[in-house]
Amino acid sequence: MPAVLKKLEDEALKLPARSRARLAERLLARLNEEPADPDAEKLWGGRSKPACGRARPAARSKGIPVDKVLRRARAALRAGK
Repeated sequence: MPAVLKKLEDEALKLPARSRARLAERLLARLNEEPADPDAEKLWGGRSKPACGRARPAARSKGIPVDKVLRRARAALRAGK
Protein backbone atom coordinates (compact mmCIF):
# COMPACT_ATOMS: atom_id res chain seq x y z
CA MET A 1 0.00 0.00 0.00
CA PRO A 2 1.44 3.41 -0.91
CA ALA A 3 2.45 5.50 2.12
CA VAL A 4 -0.01 8.29 1.33
CA LEU A 5 -2.88 5.78 1.17
CA LYS A 6 -1.82 4.22 4.46
CA LYS A 7 -1.74 7.68 6.08
CA LEU A 8 -5.23 8.51 4.74
CA GLU A 9 -6.58 5.20 6.01
CA ASP A 10 -5.04 5.73 9.46
CA GLU A 11 -6.54 9.21 9.69
CA ALA A 12 -9.96 8.04 8.47
CA LEU A 13 -10.03 5.29 11.10
CA LYS A 14 -9.55 7.92 13.82
CA LEU A 15 -12.78 9.68 12.81
CA PRO A 16 -15.96 9.22 14.84
CA ALA A 17 -18.31 6.49 13.56
CA ARG A 18 -20.72 8.95 11.96
CA SER A 19 -17.95 10.67 10.03
CA ARG A 20 -16.50 7.33 8.90
CA ALA A 21 -19.94 6.27 7.68
CA ARG A 22 -20.39 9.50 5.72
CA LEU A 23 -16.94 9.11 4.20
CA ALA A 24 -17.64 5.49 3.27
CA GLU A 25 -20.96 6.46 1.70
CA ARG A 26 -19.29 9.17 -0.39
CA LEU A 27 -16.49 6.85 -1.49
CA LEU A 28 -18.91 4.09 -2.46
CA ALA A 29 -21.11 6.52 -4.37
CA ARG A 30 -18.05 7.71 -6.27
CA LEU A 31 -17.10 4.12 -7.15
CA ASN A 32 -20.55 3.60 -8.64
CA GLU A 33 -20.06 6.67 -10.87
CA GLU A 34 -16.89 5.35 -12.48
CA PRO A 35 -16.93 2.84 -15.35
CA ALA A 36 -16.14 -0.76 -14.46
CA ASP A 37 -12.53 -1.84 -14.74
CA PRO A 38 -12.22 -3.84 -17.97
CA ASP A 39 -9.38 -5.89 -16.48
CA ALA A 40 -11.25 -6.82 -13.30
CA GLU A 41 -12.58 -10.13 -14.59
CA LYS A 42 -9.13 -11.09 -15.86
CA LEU A 43 -7.55 -10.16 -12.51
CA TRP A 44 -10.09 -12.24 -10.60
CA GLY A 45 -9.48 -15.14 -12.95
CA GLY A 46 -13.19 -15.90 -13.27
CA ARG A 47 -13.40 -16.76 -9.56
CA SER A 48 -15.93 -14.14 -8.51
CA LYS A 49 -19.05 -15.62 -10.12
CA PRO A 50 -18.67 -19.17 -8.73
CA ALA A 51 -17.81 -17.82 -5.28
CA CYS A 52 -20.81 -15.51 -5.35
CA GLY A 53 -23.07 -18.46 -6.15
CA ARG A 54 -21.73 -20.41 -3.17
CA ALA A 55 -22.08 -17.45 -0.84
CA ARG A 56 -25.77 -16.81 -1.56
CA PRO A 57 -27.70 -19.83 -2.72
CA ALA A 58 -30.91 -18.39 -4.18
CA ALA A 59 -33.17 -20.90 -2.44
CA ARG A 60 -31.89 -20.06 1.04
CA SER A 61 -31.30 -16.33 1.07
CA LYS A 62 -33.46 -13.29 0.87
CA GLY A 63 -32.17 -9.89 -0.20
CA ILE A 64 -32.96 -6.65 1.60
CA PRO A 65 -33.81 -3.59 -0.50
CA VAL A 66 -31.05 -0.99 -0.39
CA ASP A 67 -33.38 1.78 0.80
CA LYS A 68 -34.32 -0.33 3.84
CA VAL A 69 -30.65 -1.09 4.57
CA LEU A 70 -29.73 2.59 4.34
CA ARG A 71 -32.65 3.61 6.60
CA ARG A 72 -31.50 1.11 9.22
CA ALA A 73 -27.87 2.23 8.95
CA ARG A 74 -28.77 5.89 9.27
CA ALA A 75 -31.03 5.18 12.25
CA ALA A 76 -28.22 3.25 13.94
CA LEU A 77 -25.84 6.15 13.35
CA ARG A 78 -28.33 8.63 14.81
CA ALA A 79 -28.73 6.37 17.84
CA GLY A 80 -24.95 6.29 18.28
CA LYS A 81 -24.56 2.56 17.62
